[in-house]
Amino acid sequence: MDLHITTLAERPDLAAGLWTMADSWPVFMKEDLTANLHYPVAAEEFAEYTLVAVDLDEPGELVARALCVPFLLGEEELPDNGWDGALWRALRTRRRGQTPDTVSALEITLRPDKQGKGLSGVMLKALRDQVARLGFDRLVAPVRPNGKHLRPWTPMTEYAALRREDGLPEDPWLRVHARAGGVITKVAPRSMVVAGTLVEWRGWTGLPFDTSGPTVVPDALVPVHCDVEQDHAVYVEPNVWVVHSLR
Repeated sequence: MDLHITTLAERPDLAAGLWTMADSWPVFMKEDLTANLHYPVAAEEFAEYTLVAVDLDEPGELVARALCVPFLLGEEELPDNGWDGALWRALRTRRRGQTPDTVSALEITLRPDKQGKGLSGVMLKALRDQVARLGFDRLVAPVRPNGKHLRPWTPMTEYAALRREDGLPEDPWLRVHARAGGVITKVAPRSMVVAGTLVEWRGWTGLPFDTSGPTVVPDALVPVHCDVEQDHAVYVEPNVWVVHSLR
């Protein structure tokens, strides 16, 4: 694979393919209201913070994307509302004309046929390099551990602390960040929120959603809270804040 990584600012012709690129995100994860409202706008407004990767053997076809956004954090701790919080803080910072002091990654997504080839680490390094090039001394990331769905009942604080014999995180995606120099800082307990009626959840997952209580959903990091009498279910996803020092 002859990979070429650049920014959306440099390749605006690739903007149309940013959201049509095949991915492996579960359907329900695309129902976060904050993401649906603000995410496409963020890519447009922060094109220099958006990386696009193409395989030169497939010109014009995206094989990976990586997005991050700058925002003013000041003296605050990294937010408990993780991914959602980073996104709306970035737009608030820009609307108010404030100077950002922090950059948060939002996603690194690979086309499914390109997974398992080490490309995630390549994209993470490219993201780190771009953020440093833009003048920031750190990159933070509300990481969605990609092995956590196999242990939905394990609290995220406990899961994030799991280590292999070599001292690296047990989770594969957290391990990629650690190898790149990232440090686990805290858990974001409500990083993304997806709420819907039971009919909507049945459509998103193919599950019956006919019993009140916690419901394990494939690819969800924690159980979904289902309330049959009130006809709704809510998924509150925790993520893990990882901090990359760039200086």
